[in-house]
Amino acid sequence: MSDFRLKVFQSVAKNLSFTKASQELFVSQPAITRHIQELETCYQTRLFDRQGGRISLTDAGRLLLQHSDKILDDYKQLEYEMHLLHDEYIGELKLGASTTIAQYVLPPLLAKFIAGYPKVNLSLLNGNSREIEVALQEHRIDLGLVEGILRLPNLKYTTFLEDELVAVVDARHKFCTADEILPEMLPDIPLVLRERGSGTLDVFERALSQHNLKLSSMQVLMYLGSTESIKLFLEHTNCMGIVSIRSVRQELMTGRLRVVDIKGMPMQRQFNFVQLQGQAGGLSPAFMRFAGHHSKDL
Repeated sequence: MSDFRLKVFQSVAKNLSFTKASQELFVSQPAITRHIQELETCYQTRLFDRQGGRISLTDAGRLLLQHSDKILDDYKQLEYEMHLLHDEYIGELKLGASTTIAQYVLPPLLAKFIAGYPKVNLSLLNGNSREIEVALQEHRIDLGLVEGILRLPNLKYTTFLEDELVAVVDARHKFCTADEILPEMLPDIPLVLRERGSGTLDVFERALSQHNLKLSSMQVLMYLGSTESIKLFLEHTNCMGIVSIRSVRQELMTGRLRVVDIKGMPMQRQFNFVQLQGQAGGLSPAFMRFAGHHSKDL
């Protein structure tokens, strides 16, 4: 029911590309151009500045984008509530999840949710915690799931699952034979860590600070963009990684990795739902209730 021209405009504005909007919406590029021209004719103003092969939003374009986000969100909420009158869960739900959650927590929840709500069009964006928060603010997703520390005042965080970070080494190497180390020993140990912006690194930094240690004093061999990369790196290098306990369950059971306890330095954290303040409509609350109910099985 929503004005498709607004969806086209929103996609072009977010991607700053007619080509990417065409690919995202599965519409030909000439059709994308025509919809934008119709909007510019309707409002008698240019929505984009065109310089060479690049485009940017005009003041009018930024204003229309602000209202388009609200209007399309309202259309989505209307569709959801109209179907809910008939006890039907129908609509679109765009999720965004930080890497650890997307890889090790969400898959069984998504499978159960799809089975229970087959008429919901579900999609998932994967990134680190900061990237997911940005995507939420830009209205590219409806609900985020992030790890680590609460950051932004215009976002609402709701804890749904507890997690723990652990230090692990490859059990087949003779590196760090001790089962327990002291925090002050960490600067002498080569490390492989998650990248800047990840919730995992934020929690590790906070734990270090509680012992008057800084990340800059650590021997960091590599910053990697996923836990799987860290686990593979450990197989070939004598160093230590800091990862979620949920990500290494299989490796600990098979004896490929071994946990090294850092005495007196717990690294607890929460996995959180994150929403825009004051925006809790659509299918997001339904998914939050569902995930909260089933998270105890994880």
